[in-house]
Amino acid sequence: MKHLNIVLLGATGSIGTQTLDVIRMHADRLSLVAIAVGRRVEEAVSIANEFGCSHLAIGDETCKDATALSQLPETVHVGFGAQAVDDLVELEDVDVVVNALSGAAGLRASYGTLACGRTLALANKESLVVGGDLIMPLSTHETLLPVDSEHSAIYQCYLGESPEEARRIWLTCSGGPFRGYSRDQLASVTRDQALAHPTWNMGPKITIDSASLMNKGLEVIEAHHLFNVGVDDIRVVVHPQSCVHSMVEYLDGSVKAHLGVADMRIPIQFALSYPHRWESPAAEIDFTKIAPLQFFDPDLDTFRCLALALEAGRAGGTMPCIMNAANEVAVASFLAGECGFTDIDAAVENTMGAFDAEKVESLDQLEQLDAEARKCAASYLKAL
Repeated sequence: MKHLNIVLLGATGSIGTQTLDVIRMHADRLSLVAIAVGRRVEEAVSIANEFGCSHLAIGDETCKDATALSQLPETVHVGFGAQAVDDLVELEDVDVVVNALSGAAGLRASYGTLACGRTLALANKESLVVGGDLIMPLSTHETLLPVDSEHSAIYQCYLGESPEEARRIWLTCSGGPFRGYSRDQLASVTRDQALAHPTWNMGPKITIDSASLMNKGLEVIEAHHLFNVGVDDIRVVVHPQSCVHSMVEYLDGSVKAHLGVADMRIPIQFALSYPHRWESPAAEIDFTKIAPLQFFDPDLDTFRCLALALEAGRAGGTMPCIMNAANEVAVASFLAGECGFTDIDAAVENTMGAFDAEKVESLDQLEQLDAEARKCAASYLKAL
């Protein structure tokens, strides 16, 4: 396998920092040539200096005068703003782009990566939720490798199989910190409670999505695009032990499951090493010491976000874009202490009801609709 040059978008987030662990362990195979961050300039400078990056993009243009930038060698090219982030995917001699950006902001980078013939290691699920109709025609089995633990698991369960012989996908879900809660209990949960995920250490937005089960709804839509299956051929199942990362059931009744420790560095590394497997920085699993494995149906009446995401996925077209935009606004509002937890799904439902699903035509169309849906959700939340 040749030495790979990596661009890492979202280098200071949870996926980004774990990607750095993988690159450190396999420095003989992987080089980090460029990184993008939001506004954590000091961390970005530290990363760029450690790995010898030639390019750094900072999404927040107000960081142009950050004193930490003076610690970079003059040879490092520094850019600012969303366009500077997107431009990294077109650098020469880049083999793989790891897109670990948060939210719909990652869509253009994913599109650009595939459009210029690079391999995309995708951790930004919103790229497919919002723009899957545009992204998938640009990709192949080898150029789009999922980083989400569930989608990496499904991808691996399909290896060596004929996709048309699959009956359904079983998409596992930890259940989050509020598994078993009633709707009334969910209405009064706090920000700190919602950020205390029982299994995974993630950024605040995806952690709230996991608590509301919206994250699992986004993953259903993502799987629908990645594996070309109907939304109703993907069954969500709550699995609190988070040992089975997902399963594929075949026509003859056989089920392939991907199991392992809950460590995101495993799917990250697989996306970089494919079709090979390397020694991992993750701990080994001991099946004699894990708890009994449990599986439950999700409570769609209580966790309305999952139900709404499934509805958006079935509608298709631009509806997932509308749903996702409303959710991003509502989650930000909840994190800021401006609304309650169940106001998130209320804002999503209200916004989805204000728009009709249309055929996806272009990135510009999706970005305009995203902006309109955000305004609609913000107005709803402000009126509460």
